[in-house]
Amino acid sequence: MNNNSPFVNEVIKDSLLSIGDEMFAALARTSMSPIIYEVLDYACGLTDAQGNLVSQGNGVTSFIGMLSPMVKSVIADHKDDLYEGDIIIINDPYTGGGSHLSDVGLVMPIFSDGKIVAFSANKGHWTEVGGKDPGSFTNDATEIYQEGIQLPGVKLFEKGKLNKAVEKIISTNVRLPKLSIGDMWAQVAALRTGAKRFVELCNSYGSDTVTDVIDNLIKSSETYALKELALLPRGSFEAEDFIEGDPKKGGPYNIKVKVTITDDEFICDYRGSHPQVTNPVNCSYYGLVASVRVMFLAILRPKFNITEGLFKPLRIITDKQSIVSAERPAPVSMNFEARLGGAELIWKALAPSLPDRLSAGHLLSVCSVTLSGVHPDTNDDFLIVEPSVGGWGAGDNHDGQGGQFCMGDGETYNVPIEVAEIKYGVRVKEYSFRDDSSGAGEFIGGKGVVRSYEILSDKQHLSASYGRFSFKPWGMNGGNDGASSLIKVYRKDGEIVGPFGVSTRMELNKGDVAQLVTPSGGGYGDPKLRDKGKVKLDVKNEFFSEEEAEKLFDVRLNDD
Repeated sequence: MNNNSPFVNEVIKDSLLSIGDEMFAALARTSMSPIIYEVLDYACGLTDAQGNLVSQGNGVTSFIGMLSPMVKSVIADHKDDLYEGDIIIINDPYTGGGSHLSDVGLVMPIFSDGKIVAFSANKGHWTEVGGKDPGSFTNDATEIYQEGIQLPGVKLFEKGKLNKAVEKIISTNVRLPKLSIGDMWAQVAALRTGAKRFVELCNSYGSDTVTDVIDNLIKSSETYALKELALLPRGSFEAEDFIEGDPKKGGPYNIKVKVTITDDEFICDYRGSHPQVTNPVNCSYYGLVASVRVMFLAILRPKFNITEGLFKPLRIITDKQSIVSAERPAPVSMNFEARLGGAELIWKALAPSLPDRLSAGHLLSVCSVTLSGVHPDTNDDFLIVEPSVGGWGAGDNHDGQGGQFCMGDGETYNVPIEVAEIKYGVRVKEYSFRDDSSGAGEFIGGKGVVRSYEILSDKQHLSASYGRFSFKPWGMNGGNDGASSLIKVYRKDGEIVGPFGVSTRMELNKGDVAQLVTPSGGGYGDPKLRDKGKVKLDVKNEFFSEEEAEKLFDVRLNDD
């Protein structure tokens, strides 16, 4: 068989995709933390020898834009210092591909015939990376040094040998070393799986043939991106919004974008957005790039493996030291508020012109929760670290989906109730869709959810960051806005604290209940145009009351 035949090309292309998926499975099956093996807050992939993305097994959508800059940073820092068996560890938000310190990346060069032919890479959210607060989510940090240990791209393994000093530094600086070091080893296993499979591919077809196929994949992806770009409206489109944080520390902070679409470029200009702040809702430029790439993919709608070529037309412009392109030492532990806010601005700007591709506004925020304390049965320390689901906006000819993660989380999951109640010192009192009148339209926005934790031991501490508390998900084409997020705490003595959107180490004691309510998506179209049969079903599903059906949709339901 000719190694340049289309059959060989297809086999190699599909093999690259399966390698990413196998790496993904290997990490999940060997990890120690529920944030990885249950929530799937990680990603694995391959790049070519220059650090260009080739293949990816993906849980968290935003990570799709972080692997290649991370690998390119490693290549730049270790130009002539990479050997077979090396593994570099990096979590620096201000160095290639960074988001926040909790997202720890590992990079491994892959050798064939004595030369680097590719890189195996992954990034996973560790339950703990130190810092002043458990879980390393620090709502009141004023600089990055308070948020955890910084790993600037150093060798964890050199020529296959573990650097025990680096491992010890990490284990000494985190509160839950069994989890963090266990997840580190899971990432190592995934890297080695990817490297092994890639070398097998090179041995079967020759490294030159594999490299040629990769180059063609990247070029064909760029061709596809330009083809799809030609279908989009030309011109400039603008939008503004706000990033929320702890109101005691300032804010909200305005952000703006001007999207310009030409024949060969998709330009996102964020100049004029708020300067960086001493509030951890900043994101680095790399964090912004990662989320903008997700939005760009949503607009292009590719139906094949994602490679670097798809992003060639994309250009991102920011001011220096902006809230969406912060520089050291700005805190970034809640960086998803800025980077997802920046990405959704593109959505907001283009949605009226692309109703077939983009819907009304969604929950936007990761709605992050950390809850720490002592388990009442085992007396062991526990730590909940999880994102929360909410509502997506309705679109042209479809209702929004409820109970889904935001655009930055992608194919991830909640920690199941059964797992939460076994591992943590809580009881899940309620997990349901919220009951509110938001998101009405000809097509209704998806509902947010209510998740309530009953506290089972004293001196637990809640830190949470729920965006869209002050600014609702936006409606579209006459549809109503969605519902805001909110958090309330019901004390055992009857006191109610809240509603609020951000909490920092709030002490909770046995018998207290923390109620976490996520946003509902915006509606699409005039509510009076909604099909009456759908309104009847909405009332049956308790999304709207009979009174709301009459007031919002002009539909009167009879007794039966």
